[in-house]
Amino acid sequence: MTRATAARRTALALVGERRRRGARIRELMRASGELSALAPRDRALATRLAMGCVAAEGALDRVIDAHLRAGAHLEPRVRDALRVSAFEILYLATRADVCVSQGVELVRGVAPRAAGLANAVLRRVASEDAPALAAARARLGSGDVTADDLALVGGMPVWLAERGLASLEPSRAAAWAAGALEPAGAWVAANRARHTTDEAHALLADVGCAPEAGPLPGSLLLGAPAALAPSGLVEAVDVLPCDLAAQRVALEAAPAPGARVLEIGSGRGTKTVLLEGAARAAGGPCEIVAVEADARRSERAARRMAAAGVAEHVRCLAADARTLTPELLGTFDLVFVDAPCTGSGTLARHPEIAWSLEPSAPAELARLQGEILAAAAPLVAPGGRLVYATCSVLAEEDEDVVRALLASPAGAGLELDVMGRADLPRADTHFSATLRRR
Repeated sequence: MTRATAARRTALALVGERRRRGARIRELMRASGELSALAPRDRALATRLAMGCVAAEGALDRVIDAHLRAGAHLEPRVRDALRVSAFEILYLATRADVCVSQGVELVRGVAPRAAGLANAVLRRVASEDAPALAAARARLGSGDVTADDLALVGGMPVWLAERGLASLEPSRAAAWAAGALEPAGAWVAANRARHTTDEAHALLADVGCAPEAGPLPGSLLLGAPAALAPSGLVEAVDVLPCDLAAQRVALEAAPAPGARVLEIGSGRGTKTVLLEGAARAAGGPCEIVAVEADARRSERAARRMAAAGVAEHVRCLAADARTLTPELLGTFDLVFVDAPCTGSGTLARHPEIAWSLEPSAPAELARLQGEILAAAAPLVAPGGRLVYATCSVLAEEDEDVVRALLASPAGAGLELDVMGRADLPRADTHFSATLRRR
């Protein structure tokens, strides 16, 4: 009898722990000694399987349930094992017979009596569902783009695929779905307030991260990302884990040296450091007020600014952005709004998103985004810029919100400069719009 490999057993253990604890899969993987102990190739497979099972959870359940008797109930551990194997059959290049055999052993390891059921279900996944997925991929590749095929290829809810297709050109929608279950590139940004890109490259190379220069100033792609965590470079804020598209948004905003900047939605302060670094690379520091609604997160960001060497020029403020006024803060040369959103452009990086969203979420977030922009607009000084950014692909959170602002009294005196998304290799999808005050 062939035992399931260590990589697949580790993936199953992570998926089961996530179900029991309700934790994020990336956090569990970072803390997993079992995952860290695997050889690099096995670690990569376990990571793909665990991340993919979470990202495509609902789609995998649909496939599995279609091959069960009506009313049949699966023990949660058995369902976890079937998800792992169904994901591998459908979305990885492993031979189907290997996937089925390994899947049966995974199930046998948690519920021996269910091994026969697993064999029957997984054989049908391989013979029926895998060809259907291949056909859907072929249709997307030929330009025949439908929401059902997007949902199947991306392992996402049909409603989200429908909204994505309504918001994006067909070729962009196909690329979005095709990338949803692929590994996210291990991008980092140099802290350019402290280091040149070459200096950051050397630091990463010295600890074995195998960095490659990216297409943007300060961007670096790690060939061996597992070496980053123990290096201490992130804690020292020598480099910042940050997707390429997010780096592009910060560079587009790029404040001039000496500019007065308001950042709304600063979070942990990653883009704060990127904005300050961009100004210094252009000749000198800018002055940033970084606003975050969560007081604890704002406190952590302030400590991170100190570690990054930019605290002298950054004030971290805990506040609801909708309450900000010129009387309270004055006006700014740049108001950068990194808005709360569905995160639908970051499905590969944040696998919990697709199946945790409700169809009502985009509209609810759009209302909040509109309120934040309405409060932000009066804070833009004459001749200044308002940059609005999200990591969503949905027009109701992106273009529609910007157009609503421009059509409202709050948008009076603002003109749209540029709006859209850039095509970047192995990157999340971010939207940005730049408006200027006359």
